Amino acid sequence: MVDRELKLAERTVEMIAAEGGIAAAHAANLTDEVQAKGAIEAAIGRYGRLDFLDNNVGIGSRGSVVDETPENWRRLMQVNVETMFLVAKHAIPAMAQTAGRGAIVNISSISALRPRGLTAYTTTKAAIIGLTRAMAVDHARQGIRVNCVAPGPVYTPMVYGRGMSDEARDQRRRASALGIEGTGWDIGYAVRFLLSDHARYITGHTLVVDGGVTLQAPERESQ
Repeated sequence: MVDRELKLAERTVEMIAAEGGIAAAHAANLTDEVQAKGAIEAAIGRYGRLDFLDNNVGIGSRGSVVDETPENWRRLMQVNVETMFLVAKHAIPAMAQTAGRGAIVNISSISALRPRGLTAYTTTKAAIIGLTRAMAVDHARQGIRVNCVAPGPVYTPMVYGRGMSDEARDQRRRASALGIEGTGWDIGYAVRFLLSDHARYITGHTLVVDGGVTLQAPERESQ
């Protein structure tokens, strides 16, 4: 489990442990290629091989192309897209060498499929879908599958860390055709499926996990 700050990685490890899982925390700024490579080396050093990569990183922004600053635009591209490139760049050879195959899941967003006023964020998440499909073609002969998950609105620390009213939270729940609130675990279970051999015949695919939000939800402000 890699995060920019060790305490954040450790917090996620604790959540995984509470569900009966096992994980290790590692601190790295994945916008730095040296640290991205170091994260892969740390995983191999601990486990002896690398089988899977869950590329889940991202920050948001609300501005249109008129409102957005070039500096923030570049920052979103760096954090949301370039990190996945850097980690995969070192993970793929490690998978081929230590495991002889592998599986990667890149996390996008339904914003890539249904833009709603988050232009820079939407662009980065659409780029991730393109990156996923290209990687799937590039590395299929190495036995490496590459898929993508596009989450809908889910209740996660990235969301509630900024503060969220009960009304706004219920609005997000009602946006789902199922009328239920998604959580990070819903995304995690989808990732686990795509990483597993149950998905051995799936690559280059984008799996939407949104409770049906993209089927019916009206436009809304991001909360």
